[in-house]
Amino acid sequence: MSKKVLIVDDDPMIRNLVQAILEGEGYNVTAFDDGPKAVEAMDSEQRPLPFAFVILDVMMPGMNGLDVLTRMKLHPHTQDLPVIMLTGEDKAEDIMAGYSVGADYYITKPFTRQQLMYGINLVLGKQQ
Repeated sequence: MSKKVLIVDDDPMIRNLVQAILEGEGYNVTAFDDGPKAVEAMDSEQRPLPFAFVILDVMMPGMNGLDVLTRMKLHPHTQDLPVIMLTGEDKAEDIMAGYSVGADYYITKPFTRQQLMYGINLVLGKQQ
């Protein structure tokens, strides 16, 4: 199982926090501050993609997380990657929108290290 993960969040504080948590768990983190850069990186990576999962912010300028996820689900090399949506949007319709385009799990901000690791273990099928 790959220990490489992709984080996409326009907030440097959140991005750095998630990166620090995951690196503390032994993950090799690749982080981007917007959707287009992440899509370009996924398109240019060797196949199969080396990422175990993707953590994706919803609200980002230019290309939001739902747009990135929709695009990922359209391409064979990214459609099976587990995706955790990380968002400040906690209304039911926002969460359902994420699930409707293929999110595997949703974590709302603010979040704890325990919530993040629970979600990761859940999407990776690990025992709790």
